[in-house]
Amino acid sequence: MIIMKKHLVKLAITSLASLTIIGCAPEFDNPVDASSNFSKGNADFSKYVAVGDSLTAGYADGALYKMGQQNSYPNILAQQFKQVGGGAFKQPLMNDNLGGLLFGGSANPEFGKRLVFNPQTQAPEEIAGTSTTEVYANGPLTGPFNNMGVPGAKSYHLASATYGNPAGLATDPATANPYYVRIASSTGATVIGDAAAQAPTFFTLWIGNNDVLNYATAGGVGTDQTGNLDLTSYSRVDITDPTVFAGAYSGYVDALTAAGGKGVLINIPDVSSIPFFTTVPYNAVPLDAATAETLNTAYAAYNGGLDAALAAGVPGLTADEVAKRKIQFSAGQNAVVIMDEGLTDLTGVNSALVNMRQATADDLIVLTASSKIGTLADAADPNSAWGVGKPLEDGDVLIPSEIEAINRARTAYNVTIKALADGNDNLVLADIDALLNEINTTGFNYGTGTVFATYVTGNTFSLDGVHPTARGYAIVANTIMAAIEKQFGASLPRVDPNNYTAVFFK
Repeated sequence: MIIMKKHLVKLAITSLASLTIIGCAPEFDNPVDASSNFSKGNADFSKYVAVGDSLTAGYADGALYKMGQQNSYPNILAQQFKQVGGGAFKQPLMNDNLGGLLFGGSANPEFGKRLVFNPQTQAPEEIAGTSTTEVYANGPLTGPFNNMGVPGAKSYHLASATYGNPAGLATDPATANPYYVRIASSTGATVIGDAAAQAPTFFTLWIGNNDVLNYATAGGVGTDQTGNLDLTSYSRVDITDPTVFAGAYSGYVDALTAAGGKGVLINIPDVSSIPFFTTVPYNAVPLDAATAETLNTAYAAYNGGLDAALAAGVPGLTADEVAKRKIQFSAGQNAVVIMDEGLTDLTGVNSALVNMRQATADDLIVLTASSKIGTLADAADPNSAWGVGKPLEDGDVLIPSEIEAINRARTAYNVTIKALADGNDNLVLADIDALLNEINTTGFNYGTGTVFATYVTGNTFSLDGVHPTARGYAIVANTIMAAIEKQFGASLPRVDPNNYTAVFFK
């Protein structure tokens, strides 16, 4: 039996005073000198259409809300394009800044309201108020819409003829998306069809993030579908086969360029560069010497059982694996205990030999596990503290084999994207993967300030740990404009990211 003192594990959020909080209104134009000579080059921005997922929609803080949409990178780009002949840019705005969706007047917990940071609890929480955006009250919104970013969309969803059918929300939610149901031109329309029908003179395409991200944020509980082309067998949290991605993506490029338009293809960032996977350290359990000794005594029988299993010659069990599986604590910061489905299954040998180990720096603990570590899994059992007396579950951690599967697929997606961009003079690659990697490793200096990937205080990422803040989206927009200038000979007015909000406090 494991006896332990009460432990409270908090996120290490420091220097909140250094966080820049400014007004909420979106700012688009940085001061332009009267002598500035901006040019569209050989691009035509008169009909700009943005296609993608939540990152294109302006999703932030765990929700889609009006201010986030107004600060989306496509809307930022569109305002700058207007200075060189760009046209109107229409977005399917939400009703308010609360986020969330109503289905027949009722809120759906799967579509929660946006998060704000509570400095007293040092944690994010949902904003107060009642959402007012109905998914499908009197039919879809009147389009067409220049921003065709659909939160939750995977690559192959953009061509799905059921994705905008409201009937699917009730009968088969896996086939329909409420954000697209709001704006679809008809019940049988497709995202890519609605986008291409506008005959864009210029477009951005950023899709494929969710093809690996859903698997990642779920802690790898899905399936790596590489080698499987049957989409009917896919779940929301599976990794998309690279061949499926390549076929879908190249088809979208063909559709968007059919009318002669030019565009920007945006690649897929590394999940390990975002705070959802970098905020909670693998050694998140602080212990004093006495508690560590008590825990070690309690785990002695378990560790001894591993030695016995090795001595008995259990197939597949090696000395190295036994060493990896043993649980050992000491005074100071300690690695959390996790489940690892990749270990040799010993449950049939001895039911007490759980397939667990302590995490290492090669594991990624998901952000949502931060409030779980150190709390009791069973209120009646004082020994059931998550990550100490009870291992974190599969969905709380990405282990190295899962990270490898993600990176293998993501790399393949990016090869497809780059090849298409390199093979067509009317296309250019915006390397947002490199941008986010720089932000995560060294920080990014944009001239009037610097941002980092640190949760809450880094100013790049919103409170969901995945999507950028308005400031982060502004930096993305500037990066895209730099790519446009290089490929199409344009000269575009940049925005000052300091004019855009970072994390919102309660």
